[in-house]
Amino acid sequence: MFRGSLVALLTPFDGTRIDEPALRRLVDWHIAEGTHGLVPVGTTGESPTLTHDEHCRVIEIVAEQAAGRVPVIAGAGSNNPVEAIEYSNCAQRVGANATLHVAGYYNRPNQDGLYAHFKMLHDATELPIIVYNIPPRAVVDIKPETLARMAELPRIVGVKDATGDLLRPWSERQVIKKPFAWLSGEDGTAVAYNVGGGQGCISVTANVAPRLCAQLQEFTLAGKWEEARALQDKLLPLHQVLFLEPNPAGPKYALSLLGMASEECRIPVVPLQETTKAQIRRVMEELELI
Repeated sequence: MFRGSLVALLTPFDGTRIDEPALRRLVDWHIAEGTHGLVPVGTTGESPTLTHDEHCRVIEIVAEQAAGRVPVIAGAGSNNPVEAIEYSNCAQRVGANATLHVAGYYNRPNQDGLYAHFKMLHDATELPIIVYNIPPRAVVDIKPETLARMAELPRIVGVKDATGDLLRPWSERQVIKKPFAWLSGEDGTAVAYNVGGGQGCISVTANVAPRLCAQLQEFTLAGKWEEARALQDKLLPLHQVLFLEPNPAGPKYALSLLGMASEECRIPVVPLQETTKAQIRRVMEELELI
């Protein structure tokens, strides 16, 4: 099962190219800092502005560098299931352990259509699948009864929940009885989500504070709720400031302050305003990250 702090890994750039040495450094750094798993080429990894070849290459680098030390859940989602299958097959070829698939954004399928999308992916691929439910971006919401129907498919093994609805893990556990990975997709809900039965978070903040995010998840998994709450109180300003402007401009700037990679993003994500940079720097200093 996938659990703990799973970083929604940034894709570093060097001009027009992927900065492959920086990406390899990031993988090693995360593993050394205690991150429990790597999730490349999701939204935070700027998958919408990567070419097909770049997308597959990032997964290959991450899987190669991780070398089995932690699981790699490759972003493979698309609103076109044919493309999603291609990304999934690529992920399998290069050594990923699972894939993450978003719901059908823009074409806005109904619940039957969502099920058909994920069943098509399931039947045409071989890796375990994490369902990514993010209504603010995908426009559609995967209802608990639909997720339960998907979970009847053997290799659909978990959900990344970015609904912000803390009732979801409670509701979904009523109708999904097999072993299943409930993962928050929002750092701000990470502790409360785990109270409801979650086992981890696919985290943006872990790009900047991997050790603290891993410790937070370890507290919850050990039932140390007071310690988890106290740490989340400390992390909350960082969760908030990283999203003052469109992701991943905030975490990329923060990572540049750590000397790990460039702050470059691809258009249409543009550089941060100076006021936002100052706030990120201040919060990182308060957390003694820099």
